Amino acid sequence: MAKRRQSRQRSGAGYYDYNLLAVIILLTAFGLVMLYSTSSYIAEVKTGKDMFYLKKQALYSGLSLILMIIVSLADYRILKKLAFWLYLAAMAAMAAVRSPLGVTYNGARRWLRIAGIQFQPSEIAKIAIITLVPLLICKMGRKYRGWKGLVPPLVVGASAACFAYFLTENLSTAIIILMITLVIMFVAHPNTAGFLAAGAAFALAVCGLVIFLVNSASGGSFRVQRILVWLDPEAYADSGGYQIMQALYALGSGGFFGKGLGNSNQKLGPLPEAQNDMIFSIVCEELGVFGGILLIGLFVYLLYRLLFIARNAPDLYGSLMVTGIFGHVALQVILNICVVINLIPTTGVTLPFVSYGGTSALFLMMEMAIALSVSRRITLKDAAV
Repeated sequence: MAKRRQSRQRSGAGYYDYNLLAVIILLTAFGLVMLYSTSSYIAEVKTGKDMFYLKKQALYSGLSLILMIIVSLADYRILKKLAFWLYLAAMAAMAAVRSPLGVTYNGARRWLRIAGIQFQPSEIAKIAIITLVPLLICKMGRKYRGWKGLVPPLVVGASAACFAYFLTENLSTAIIILMITLVIMFVAHPNTAGFLAAGAAFALAVCGLVIFLVNSASGGSFRVQRILVWLDPEAYADSGGYQIMQALYALGSGGFFGKGLGNSNQKLGPLPEAQNDMIFSIVCEELGVFGGILLIGLFVYLLYRLLFIARNAPDLYGSLMVTGIFGHVALQVILNICVVINLIPTTGVTLPFVSYGGTSALFLMMEMAIALSVSRRITLKDAAV
């Protein structure tokens, strides 16, 4: 018995990050409550069923949670054999968006419908990058320390980002894919000062490009229009700035403790697609600044658990994968909230675990399954630290 216990401690199979699992369930439950509160009126008007969106999301979330727990029991190291094929599948799926299988929604062709199931292939690309880039870095070993070692992972990430941008016309997802790649590369590379200098140069280049586009704008590009709306939403309140203005009204009218759950006015029609990427504004309108801080606190704790797993992972591959998951969740939360409070132009990025979307919930749960699988290999001694 003692030998079995010692063997289990060495393998780490006796540990499971129930704290991470608990915060995932809390965020999912919070998201379902807010989704019903946000979408019930619009669902009643459009479909005659106030629980239309809730039932679909609850079904997707429940199945995704069950699948997440099952997948988390598998050994994450099997992904070393599957990462390259997953990457090829993601690239092929994004290319298939241009085929008859592609689906156009709200003027954007970003979805595939196969066997009655509709999903965004760019979501697969995020997981592919999270699994393949760490594998490349691990295989290069010491070669990654030189600047030439940055080329293979950067090419892999940039290629996926280009496919997301040019084939699915999804700039925000392309940026997220590229940023996930850079986060993983930054953490793995010993020359942090060089990375910071390169990041500062990249940020300056982006700012220069934005200034150039705004100054030379002729009004033809919808992305330039988004920048102009961001700079002065009131001037475009009757067109492109309408949604963000309504979101700001929702934020301002909630006060510190909000109007009360279910008492939002903006969800009754003024705020379009409130159940998607603008749901944080309804959270703040109904639950106030207090509710918004509470939700952000849950995300911070989720990120803390991911950071804990990344720091205590038994190998570099597991650590870098969880780092990529950390970067993805953090980026998506920051981008979504910054859009709602008008710190950046609108991007269409959803709020993880809270916004409506079945396939995005599924792929996000698969990322959490990878993190939980890595946590199972942490030794009990390290887990107690």
